[in-house]
Amino acid sequence: MRFKFITTFVLFSLFFSCTTKTNSPEFIKKVSGRYLYNSDEIIEVYFKETDLYLKWRGATNIKPLKVDDETFFVKEMNEKIQFKFNQDNHKQYLIFVPKETTDSIQFNFRKLNETEKIPSEYLLTNQYEKALEAYKAIQEKDSLDSAVNEGDLNSLGYKNLRAEKFENAINIFKINVVLHPESSNVYDSLGEAYMKHGDTIEAIENYKKSLALDSGNNRAKRMIKKLEKKEVDN
Repeated sequence: MRFKFITTFVLFSLFFSCTTKTNSPEFIKKVSGRYLYNSDEIIEVYFKETDLYLKWRGATNIKPLKVDDETFFVKEMNEKIQFKFNQDNHKQYLIFVPKETTDSIQFNFRKLNETEKIPSEYLLTNQYEKALEAYKAIQEKDSLDSAVNEGDLNSLGYKNLRAEKFENAINIFKINVVLHPESSNVYDSLGEAYMKHGDTIEAIENYKKSLALDSGNNRAKRMIKKLEKKEVDN
């Protein structure tokens, strides 16, 4: 029993003695950056001195546990990660370490170029034309991708509308209209945004488009009647 304990202790000590506590300047330069987690979400890798940190899903100070010189454990993901260079496309990747030794490496999370942006980043900087093109590219590749979900974009539009960021809301709803032109609801939302922004003509036009797609939209009927009366009175 004593021999087993000593052997385990020696192996444990050897393991950690072979793992450097700090990350080299070469490693820091190589892996720092933004990695595409999905079509409209990123993982940012950065360093404080030589310690590796992640920004992901609103958390800005995720500090993975260094397992060895190549591997880190991220408890927030319940995954071990490594950084690998893909020889096939000559791109740097953040990967999840395969759970089984027989599993192949999946190069899923590509490091973005410095000039690359995801659609939501374009929205944050009010670059709506670029955001639209990026969302359309995602939709063309996979129409079921969550990034182009009608309800999620509508919720984002209303978030801006509640904050009285009318132009932002209108642009987000306009993107949703392009992505989902057969939806009555997206035109209804755009009509409401125009109405609250004081653009009665555009509001009426979009409420009518909504009604054309859904004749049972009684709210659109009421708003059209109210807004047309307002136009006559003016």
